[in-house]
Amino acid sequence: MVVLSELPEASSSSSSARVPTSSTHGHNSSTDGYRYDVFLSFRGVDTRHSFTDHLHKALIDAGINTFLDDEEIETGEDLKPELESAIKASRASIIVMSKNYATSTWCLDELVLILEQCMTSNHIVIPIFYHVEPTHVRKQQSSFGDAMAKHKQTMEAETDANKRSQWAQKIDRWNKSLTQVADLKGNDINGRSETQFIEEIVKDIHRRLHLHVRSVRPQLIGMENHINFVTSWLKDGSSHTVDVLTIYGIGGIGKTSLAKYVYGLYSHEFNTSSYIENITRKCDGKFNGLLDLQEQLCKDISKTSSIKVHDVSVYTAKIENALARKRVFLVLDDISTHVQLDALLGSKGFHPGSKVIITTKDSWLTESCSLFKTNIKPKHERHLLRGLDDFASQQLLWSHAFTCNQPKAGYEEVSDKLVKYCEGHPLALEVLGKSLYNRDVAYWEGCIEGLKKEISSPINNVLKMSFDSLPYENDKELFKHIACFFVGIDRDVTETILEACDINTRSGITNLIDRCFLSIGWNNELEMHQLVQEMGRFEVRQESIDKPWKRSRLWCHKESFKVLKQKKGKGNLLGLTLDMRMLEKEKLGVSGLRRGKSWMNRA
Repeated sequence: MVVLSELPEASSSSSSARVPTSSTHGHNSSTDGYRYDVFLSFRGVDTRHSFTDHLHKALIDAGINTFLDDEEIETGEDLKPELESAIKASRASIIVMSKNYATSTWCLDELVLILEQCMTSNHIVIPIFYHVEPTHVRKQQSSFGDAMAKHKQTMEAETDANKRSQWAQKIDRWNKSLTQVADLKGNDINGRSETQFIEEIVKDIHRRLHLHVRSVRPQLIGMENHINFVTSWLKDGSSHTVDVLTIYGIGGIGKTSLAKYVYGLYSHEFNTSSYIENITRKCDGKFNGLLDLQEQLCKDISKTSSIKVHDVSVYTAKIENALARKRVFLVLDDISTHVQLDALLGSKGFHPGSKVIITTKDSWLTESCSLFKTNIKPKHERHLLRGLDDFASQQLLWSHAFTCNQPKAGYEEVSDKLVKYCEGHPLALEVLGKSLYNRDVAYWEGCIEGLKKEISSPINNVLKMSFDSLPYENDKELFKHIACFFVGIDRDVTETILEACDINTRSGITNLIDRCFLSIGWNNELEMHQLVQEMGRFEVRQESIDKPWKRSRLWCHKESFKVLKQKKGKGNLLGLTLDMRMLEKEKLGVSGLRRGKSWMNRA
């Protein structure tokens, strides 16, 4: 039993013939340093009004920012500067290799430039063999052989020695480029319908460019320092090592948003990458949850479809083999057990230069997985996410409540109160900001009063998931004890009291610190985020909402006094707080206190 006396409550520019077309479906490649997602190269008179037109429309409808060459190409013209710029400003190129593709010197010049981009940057090249054989492209046979023969005839007919020499150099580059592009992994219609073929191409583009992640990239107000840290970690690593970064913090603090943002910025710089989100939620309560995640990871990093298996260990072996072959960038979001890590990372290591980001609520979880118990232990860093500062908190609240970066006149004081209440918690600021949009000041004041009585449900649900994930009942009980009574109290004093109540505090407090429920202040006092503390108290309050004497803990002095006075709570009550000064306010005698306190000691 815990009785604390006299303790206050804790508290684009291009020519008209070159048409850069882009989607309005929610993303802009300029955020990644590119103007376009895809440059579409094709022989105009060959496929412009059929396959390429259908492919272009499908790309636009899928939200893929595409530069389309919409001009009939004249043989012999040099590549225009704006077209060269568009290739360099694109993340990927799709090359539609039709039967007449090589008849165009313009297309061949495009091909040379595209492959140069591929060699000097992370430009992705996707050849499409549209009713042509890759071997004919590689060996310049059939229609490709005929086209190259005609270019050679044009060269031989040239009377100017310098121009003939230039032709010879070009033809040599074209031959090499055709050979090179035919060796790349491409797409062949291979008897499929055009509609099905185009759908598969669009899905492949989405997967390889990770546009599904970028399109929902959140606005990260106040996270610039964290973004810079993770960016520096990504850029500074040696190509001969494998680096793992654990981003940890309480629920709703921004771990997922940060990891998703950085992944969207830099995933294209790796040979292959994968972002696996909400791992704990997808595993909990679903029989094949972990198998489904393994299947997704296998598809992302192996780029091949395989027979679905129903054994976690078999999938782990497949993942290990794929990770050993390529430099990868993985983000594993919301890991809660070493079983999940072992299944998704294996224990045989990675290709040098690979990067892995893990988000979790447990700072020491990564160290317990099998990968870190071998001789190939990767270089590991931890990064703690804390709450936003007051300025960033205000900006985030205002962005949702007023859709601008400053408060409306008359809302300054209530804004400050809400910012103080949220203590820099991004999810709380976002949820409250959205709920207060277009509300008057009186409504804001009422919301603040309501928050003092009961934590906002969406925020509580996120934080409660962290509480429910605590593996030991001792740690859950310890957390509730601290949330109700010991925030702001010296750690040693707390341990002395609770050890006497048969609560394991030595390992328990360490576990709560690792899970970001608790921290230790400079003067050895226990510190807890206000929203986390309220979540803990909310859990206790749910034991009996209307009958406080049936709860296990009482921290409200008025409720404690009432229960003592009425001599209730003998069965469930484990501890309470009582401010002695309440006796003077209630105009009661000392004897009344002694009777109440004595009753609690006998209970």
